[in-house]
Amino acid sequence: MQQKSSDTHNAPHKTLTALWHAVFWVSFPFGILSFVLPIYGKELGATALEVGGFFSVISLAPVIVRPFLGRAMDRWGRRPFLLLGLLGYVVAMGAFCLSDTVWLLTVARFVQGLGQAFLWLAAYTIVADVTTEAGRGRDFGSLDEAVNRGAIIGTMAGFAVVLSLEGFFDLDWERIWFWLFAIYTAPALLALWNGWRGTDETRPQAAEQPIESRPISGQLLALMGIVFVTGASTAMVWPLLMIFLQDALGADVDVLVWAYLPAALIGAFLPSHMGRIADRVGRKKPMIAGLLVGALASALIPHLRGIVPLVILWAVESLGYTASVPAERAFVADIAGEDIRGASYGLYTFAYFLGAALGPLVGGWVYDNAGHAMPFYLNTAVLLVGAALVTTALREPRATE
Repeated sequence: MQQKSSDTHNAPHKTLTALWHAVFWVSFPFGILSFVLPIYGKELGATALEVGGFFSVISLAPVIVRPFLGRAMDRWGRRPFLLLGLLGYVVAMGAFCLSDTVWLLTVARFVQGLGQAFLWLAAYTIVADVTTEAGRGRDFGSLDEAVNRGAIIGTMAGFAVVLSLEGFFDLDWERIWFWLFAIYTAPALLALWNGWRGTDETRPQAAEQPIESRPISGQLLALMGIVFVTGASTAMVWPLLMIFLQDALGADVDVLVWAYLPAALIGAFLPSHMGRIADRVGRKKPMIAGLLVGALASALIPHLRGIVPLVILWAVESLGYTASVPAERAFVADIAGEDIRGASYGLYTFAYFLGAALGPLVGGWVYDNAGHAMPFYLNTAVLLVGAALVTTALREPRATE
C-alpha cells in the first residue's frame, strides 16, 4: 500500500515533467517562424494580405475542431489527443520542407494548425487536471516557460543554420527553407517520443460518470468574448510587426532577433513566478495589467526610431504577457467543473483562435489601405476595452482549500 500511494503521488509530477519536455522540443521552430515566415512569404511574392493569411490559416483548424474536441477529450481522455497533436507537428515540419509556393506554404500552416488544435487543448486540460487551484498559475506559467525556452534555443539554432546555408546555397531561400525545416523535424520527433513515453491519462473520475454541470457558464461566455476581441487585435499586428520595423528602422531581421532576445528571456524564465502572483492575488489583476501594458506598447511602436527603445518596449510588453496568460488559463480551470474541463478549454481556445484567424486578415487590409501605423493604434484601443471588460464582467471564483 505504501508503494501504491507513492506511485499515485508521483504520477502527476511524472506527467507534468514529460509534458514540459514534449512542449519544449515541439516549440523549437516557433520563434523563427514568427520572424522568417513574413520574409520568406515576401520572397515567394506574397502580398501583406497573404502574409496575414499565413497567420490566419494556422488558427482555422482550431476554430473548426476545438468546440467538438474538448467534449471528446472529456469522454475519451486527454492522452490520445496529446499524441495526435505532437504527431501533427512532425507532419507539419515535413510539409514546410516542401513549401516552395505561397499556396503550399499556406497548406503547411494549416497542417501545423491541426497539430496545434490537438496539442495545446490537451496540454492545458492535463495541467488543469493534475494541479490544485492554489498552484495552477505557477504550473501554467511553467508550461509557458517550456514553450519560450524551446523557441529561444530553436530560433538561435535556426538562424545559425540559415547563416551557414546562405553562403553554401548562394542565398537560394527555397533550399535554405527546405533544410531548415528538415532539421526541425528532429526535435518534433523527440517531442512525440517524450509524450508517448511519459504522459499518463489524467481524465478525472467525474468525467467517466458525468455530474450535472454546465460547460457554458456566464463567466466562460464573458471570458470568451474578451479573448475573442483581444486575440483578434493582437494577432492583427504581429504578422505586420517585422515588416513595419524593417521599414521604420531599416533593421535587418537578425538585428530584430537580438532586439527581441531580452523579451524572450523574460518569457523563458518568469512565467511560473508571475503565475504564483496570480495564485496569491487572484486572476483578474494580472490579466488587467497585461492588457494595459500591451496597449501602451502597441501605441508606442509607430513612434520608435531606434533599436534600444524597441528592446525596452518588447521587454516590458513581455513582462505583462507573462503575468496575464497564466492567470487567464488558470481562471478557466477555476470556473470549470472537473467533468467538463476539456469542453471548457475547447470553447475558451475556440474563441481565441477565431479571433486569431480573423485578426491578421483585418490587419493586412488596414496596413495596406489605412496607413502602416493604424493597426497598432487600433490594437491599443481594443486592448484598453478588453481591460475594462475584465474589470467589470469577470468575477473571481471563491477560493477552495
